[in-house]
Amino acid sequence: MKKWLFLAGAIGSEVTGSLSLKAALDRPGWYALVGTGYVASFILLSLVLRTGMPLGVAYGVWGALGVAATAVLAAVIYGETLTIVMIIGLALIMFGVLVVELGSQHAATGTGKA
Repeated sequence: MKKWLFLAGAIGSEVTGSLSLKAALDRPGWYALVGTGYVASFILLSLVLRTGMPLGVAYGVWGALGVAATAVLAAVIYGETLTIVMIIGLALIMFGVLVVELGSQHAATGTGKA
């Protein structure tokens, strides 16, 4: 359970850093939050890996949920476009990560086939 909390924190930190980057283009004070968000994200991601989560799973979930959350929040906060094609693409990315996670669970239990 702890690994998933660390991963959620890593995702939230990365999304915060990315959204702050857009804000920093006009207001440079936001760069402090950009740096803090990215550093915190990598520290938390390293903690996730220390708990034993496979790198492919951790990075896949981190990347997919980070992309999805950033795209949705950028649409809400900055009014950026989020088209149906983009939504389908985000869903496909998340589906792919789910398949990787399920494959990882099968490998860990010895039921997966190479």
